[in-house]
Amino acid sequence: KNTPVGYGASYRARVNTKIATVAVGYGDDFLRYLGNRGSGFIGNTRVPIVGRISMDLTTFDVTNVPENLVMPGEMVDLISPLHTLDDLAEEAGTIGYEILTNLGSRYFRQYVH
Repeated sequence: KNTPVGYGASYRARVNTKIATVAVGYGDDFLRYLGNRGSGFIGNTRVPIVGRISMDLTTFDVTNVPENLVMPGEMVDLISPLHTLDDLAEEAGTIGYEILTNLGSRYFRQYVH
């Protein structure tokens, strides 16, 4: 509670909040516009981005995620059936094509036919 999160302390929780730090940032071409606006999913739970996007890190509010799903090494889905490319693009104020063409070389890619 009341602890600032991110560059410039752009987010401050009003209540006790559990924050997860995830290794993705604008160095991966994860758009800075998503700070305090975007989201992802852990399991079936939407997790909002809190604070600004850092070069290598993004912080998510995981307060509402079941305890067994919040631990080091767990994945946050940024693009998935529950959070589509168009959902992410809308949060960033852009289009899906821009998201895809900006993804950097640090991402694992698997092409499926």
